[in-house]
Amino acid sequence: MKPVLFVWVISLFSCLFWFTGCFRETVSSVVREDLFTLNIGRLEDQIDLFNLEGNRSVSKTAITMRDGLLYISNGNGEKIVRYTSYGDLLFMIYNDETNPPPLSLRTDVEDRGTVTRWAFSYPLREPGDIAVDSRKHIYVEDRLPDERHSFNDEQKALLDSIILHFDADGRFMEYLGQEGIGGTPFARINGVYASANDELAVVCRNPAGWTIYWFDTGGTVLYRIHLRNEAIPVPSDRQQVFYSVDTIVAAPDEKKLYIKVDYYRNTYDESTGTLSGSEPDSSVIWIMDAEDGSYTGTIEVPFFENTVMENNRRINEKLIYSMLGVIRGGKVFLSYPIDGGYSILILSASSGPSGEQRRGLIRVDNDELVFNAFDLSEEGILSGLLATELEARVVWWRTDRLAEEVSP
Repeated sequence: MKPVLFVWVISLFSCLFWFTGCFRETVSSVVREDLFTLNIGRLEDQIDLFNLEGNRSVSKTAITMRDGLLYISNGNGEKIVRYTSYGDLLFMIYNDETNPPPLSLRTDVEDRGTVTRWAFSYPLREPGDIAVDSRKHIYVEDRLPDERHSFNDEQKALLDSIILHFDADGRFMEYLGQEGIGGTPFARINGVYASANDELAVVCRNPAGWTIYWFDTGGTVLYRIHLRNEAIPVPSDRQQVFYSVDTIVAAPDEKKLYIKVDYYRNTYDESTGTLSGSEPDSSVIWIMDAEDGSYTGTIEVPFFENTVMENNRRINEKLIYSMLGVIRGGKVFLSYPIDGGYSILILSASSGPSGEQRRGLIRVDNDELVFNAFDLSEEGILSGLLATELEARVVWWRTDRLAEEVSP
């Protein structure tokens, strides 16, 4: 892993403008390191972000980092690639019916020890969310052909997705469904996470709520957690609110789920008493034990506060962070887009609106907003795939050093 400089910037103006409690915390600007770039296209060292063939809708593209290696799942390109942090393409899993034959990678590989860069073909359709465990085994979402779709009446959900399992060299091993190896397809997959002991968590969303499937390394289902819409938890002192689940992620080092719920309340016109809209009330991260479905703790998430001028008056907006992920030790990363990048907030179970927290700023240029995908490693390094109209840039920020200052 290449060394990266890390610079602390303490700005009184930024502290007063963006955040309250200036004397309690500082705002850290995290130095960005640009690792390598990829041209837009269909060749092995290119990436298709915009469905260049134009024969279907734009599919997911996801990135993840493990031990300094970058993995990209390219849905439009129907391939999965692994790079070093220097941009060296190590291997590719690709659909040979839709991709040109690789020029720089060996495809006739029997013994990996004889080559350093290779490719395996597999009939990928729309690879999406991706996770890599400590063995460097790859788990990736993929979409089944139409004739293999089914419908679940109870969940009122289309079942059309599976998880493909490849070994560390990119060889296909098996696929996972709801019951494990070779099982029924999943509903819409919202996230795939490598967790403690190389177990795998698959988070699915359906009209009735959320279902999380937790597998051991052999593909056996350990836990199946159903979170119905009507069972979303609400703090006891906030009954007059309605809610929305932001996302659900699995911890990398514990059998726990982190469920971020945003709460809103109705607003009324003061003169007429009629309903005029809604406004954010609060955000809470609920920590669930995956083994028994019990809630073991909560994390209160403060608002992102922004000041705007309206009718010559200064108005303080209360905005809601999105959850990026969870790292070892139960530290949670959240983000909010700002001009020139993102504001990062790091909390832990001991944090709260008035507790210990760290805030940072990461830079993303305006021309890189055509497409953004982020990944948070279990150590706390934030990687990104940032696209302009002409190329995609793979970058990372050493936000792990910022996270070290937050107590678990």
